Amino acid sequence: MAKVWDISADPEAAIDAAVSAVADGLCIVLPTDTVYGIGADATSAHAVQGLLDAKKRGRDMPPPVLIAEVTMLRALTDEVSPEMLALAEAFWPGALTLIVRSHPHLRMDLGDRGETIAVRVPDHDFTRDLLRATGPLAVSSANVSGEPAATTVEDAKRQLGKRVKVYLDGGPASDAVPSTIVDLTGTPRILREGRISREELAPLLPDLEPAPPTDSVSTSSTSDVAGVEPAAGESLAEPHPLPEPAPLVESQPLVEPVETTDGVSTSSTSDVVVEPLVEPVETAGDVSTSSTNDSANPDEG
Repeated sequence: MAKVWDISADPEAAIDAAVSAVADGLCIVLPTDTVYGIGADATSAHAVQGLLDAKKRGRDMPPPVLIAEVTMLRALTDEVSPEMLALAEAFWPGALTLIVRSHPHLRMDLGDRGETIAVRVPDHDFTRDLLRATGPLAVSSANVSGEPAATTVEDAKRQLGKRVKVYLDGGPASDAVPSTIVDLTGTPRILREGRISREELAPLLPDLEPAPPTDSVSTSSTSDVAGVEPAAGESLAEPHPLPEPAPLVESQPLVEPVETTDGVSTSSTSDVVVEPLVEPVETAGDVSTSSTNDSANPDEG
């Protein structure tokens, strides 16, 4: 049976209940710095499918991923550019969602996402504490697709009911304006201008594509990115097309150890205790190395 937890009354008990539900592959509803979100374990295909089913949505609209720290970007993408880091430093935590090329061995079946992933770090202290306990969560707005996004836990419960195990009540949403979505998989461009304006982004993105004519914007299946669903009538540009991803090999451990020539094992950069996000890569000498240790990358914003 679904239970509502008041996060102001007992935040630790609320987090414990949510962590337990996520570990069981179930959905939770959580407050964010925009609207309420429905979340599930981003590393569990079964849990993510449960999220999509709860929203009555297909796999053609994969949810974004919320993370607690900018450092978690390295576990999600191996193409962390200076622009990406500059945006993360300037606007995270906050209402900025970044679409990036996912790590080639990323173990997240979020739907038909191709080789991209949407990421954000929410500006909500409780939610970031929750994410530190659960690891990355697939999060979309807490509503049935086509219905208004929930701005209270009551709104979310009315729409999602028993399809969610734990409801975390953080009071009315402080700001229902959605996050701004920026596609960094090619020439930077804004897919949705939300709380963060083009004028704020432009100084950090000298190659930012000009705003398209208002009558030339089309609806994108990636529009429901980073914990917010587009409002009625919102539409977004299509993301840069990417080739189909290679099939993933069978999952291995989580914080990937790196074997050195003298047999010493060192752990990866991630300090979150969750299942490994990236598959190990076999070298010519049968030594398994983690491909998570590359440049740098963000979370939603």
